[in-house]
Amino acid sequence: MRTLIRLGVMVLCLSSVTAAGQPNASDDFKSEQSLPDRYAYVVQDILKYCKPTKGLWVDLGAGKGQVAISLAAAAGNTVVMLDPKSEALAEGIRTARDKGLADRLVAVVGVAERMPFPDSTVDLVVSRGSIFFWDNPVQGLQETYRVLRPGGKAYIGGGAGSGYPKSAVETLIQDRKNKLQGPQAEKWKRFVELRRPEQMRAWAEQAKLTDFTVMGQGAISDDPRIGQGVWLLFEKKKGEP
Repeated sequence: MRTLIRLGVMVLCLSSVTAAGQPNASDDFKSEQSLPDRYAYVVQDILKYCKPTKGLWVDLGAGKGQVAISLAAAAGNTVVMLDPKSEALAEGIRTARDKGLADRLVAVVGVAERMPFPDSTVDLVVSRGSIFFWDNPVQGLQETYRVLRPGGKAYIGGGAGSGYPKSAVETLIQDRKNKLQGPQAEKWKRFVELRRPEQMRAWAEQAKLTDFTVMGQGAISDDPRIGQGVWLLFEKKKGEP
């Protein structure tokens, strides 16, 4: 734990760039804020599909720690929140403290393309929603593979989780379909395009991942394995560098 804290202090603050054409989160997602919280359902899928061993877990692009806090609460393992925005991380730590989970969360400022972890040291990397905002998704996936230890897994993408209430899924999908016809249609078309399984597969192939699974059908679809959204699941095989 002390080592992780020292790591968080030493990491330099790196700038972030919002992906071109992405909707503004504070404005365009207001209609979704009334829906049930999605993070606990995503965490259920993480634990089901990754079956992680205890160790070094990283929430990549953690933001305010919504996934990290739910994951730490559900699994009892410390989670490192890695994000370029120190203000968001600070808010996440405050939330964790209020929930009595301050000893399970560590904040580190950094970006996906240059993670401050040694080779083959991380047991689990999870990331909900951030890959679509990375400056270089291919490089970010390569970095994820680099830091994973043999046997470690990554679950990267976006969505609501397979257990998310069906009525809420239907509302979420219909709202996004409506926005494809609205005044910001071009931005929302870009939003949907980035979240296609074909795009996720292309990034994985360009990153030269040799063994991966793309799950889900995208931002405006429902899938029995993961619910709404799309995810990339991969593992660093034992014996691989």
